[in-house]
Amino acid sequence: MKSAVETLEPTKVKLSVEVSYDELKPSIEHAYQHIAEQVTVPGFRKGKVPPRIIDQRVGRPAVIEHAVNEGLSGFYADAVRENELRPMGQPEVEVTKVPGLVAGDEGELHFTAEVEVRPEITLPALDGLTLTVDDVEVSDEDVDARLDALRERFGSLVGVDRPAQEGDFVVIDLAATIGDEQVDQVSGTSYQIGSGNMLEGLDEALTGLSAGETTSFETELVGGERQGEKATVTVTATGVKERQLPEVDDEFAQLASEFDTIDELKADLREQAARIKASNQAVQARDLLVEKLTSEVEIPVPAGVVEAEVHRHLESEGRLEDDEHRAEVTEQAQTALRNQILLDTLAEQLDVKVSQSELLDYLVSASRQYGMDPNTFIQTVDQQGQIPAMVAEVARSKALALSLRQVSVVDGSGAAVDLSEFIGSDEEDAAVEQAERAEAAQDDSADEQA
Repeated sequence: MKSAVETLEPTKVKLSVEVSYDELKPSIEHAYQHIAEQVTVPGFRKGKVPPRIIDQRVGRPAVIEHAVNEGLSGFYADAVRENELRPMGQPEVEVTKVPGLVAGDEGELHFTAEVEVRPEITLPALDGLTLTVDDVEVSDEDVDARLDALRERFGSLVGVDRPAQEGDFVVIDLAATIGDEQVDQVSGTSYQIGSGNMLEGLDEALTGLSAGETTSFETELVGGERQGEKATVTVTATGVKERQLPEVDDEFAQLASEFDTIDELKADLREQAARIKASNQAVQARDLLVEKLTSEVEIPVPAGVVEAEVHRHLESEGRLEDDEHRAEVTEQAQTALRNQILLDTLAEQLDVKVSQSELLDYLVSASRQYGMDPNTFIQTVDQQGQIPAMVAEVARSKALALSLRQVSVVDGSGAAVDLSEFIGSDEEDAAVEQAERAEAAQDDSADEQA
């Protein structure tokens, strides 16, 4: 097989492929076998119809068409590997020459395939980059915030005889009308002022309202058949409650934790805050690295891949005609694809390898996010042919971690920040690799003895 590549755009190429008759011959033979099992010819058992009879009854062109359709994907895949292309979409294939339409014609199969590919980009040296992340210093306010959150978990709601204010829980009856038609109604719903999780304008309408009082406001409906339409909402407060928090003392510490004193509890909350801030440093460093690299490298994105993703997204939401949302989703898709191209290139540059244990850890973690049994999740992903995509995701994450080991990460004061707890270290990787090799050697030895 011979193939050649023509670059049409930075993210699009045209493959020209020539397949010899000998290379196509196995597909032709399989086509005869398949057709022989399908056709009924008097005097011959199914599956035993000779090729010459199939040529007479079905026609040689139908056989060749079957063979070409069967073999095309394999020839295309071989050409992609041969030319080290990285397709990012489905190819547009055109067959330009077909051999063997008559017996004895042993010419070549010619076809072209236009496909969008991952562009070639050159990344800057990682060891010359410096990333500045936030400090880990934990303030008394940080501790108080965590303590207040804990107190809220053990607080109680108590009715109050005063106008509602920020943070209060209000029991409401609500009705929405458009013109003279009532389109929605709820009764006895508890709503916390400031949560902002119902209707725009509801927080303002309830603030200052006492139990038994009613008010109205205009808003846009966010659900139901009339979603997006303007409506008049009438809301009545049937009760106002405030959350009363327990006192900050040793008794509360014993109630809310395993500690005996409030000082011990506060010390633990300070440590928790420090761990979270340290973890946030790793996340911030990761995001800063991606931002830094994408700002220094021009990364063209395949327009067709973006368009297909945008169409899929909008179709799933039933918003194909929403041009404003389309522009928003398009920008998000371009950014996501640009980051993917960057990280895939980074993974190749760092020669990232994904072990079975790393893939398994990722799949188990993903199964928890979907609330599925790990074995069921892995079988489903495998059946859908998504394992290669999962491997790529692990490789991207691993590439980021390896990259962060090469750059300089400092805090606001310029002090070096140790992220090894979150991104590992070369020494740890070497130890794991050595252990895996030792385990594999033991398995091989056991197999030989068996």
